[in-house]
Amino acid sequence: MNLAKISANGQITVPIEIRRQLGLKSGDKILFLQNQNGEIIISNASAAAIRKAQTAFAGAAEAMGISNEDDIQALVDEVRYGKER
Repeated sequence: MNLAKISANGQITVPIEIRRQLGLKSGDKILFLQNQNGEIIISNASAAAIRKAQTAFAGAAEAMGISNEDDIQALVDEVRYGKER
């Protein structure tokens, strides 16, 4: 169990073990979420955003017929130079 004290300004120091588990560095933002039981969950905001984007784009590459790095390069060339794939 880790314990943190709230300062008069409402600031806390996240214990080192928690920072390590969440992959937090100086300047990172943390996200506070409430689960169905009313408990507050602390998460690395950047990691949460990446997971959300991954979920949103799941299957997009397959739908576009992209299966390898050559396909990605062809798409970049098409966007950048107007070349057809």
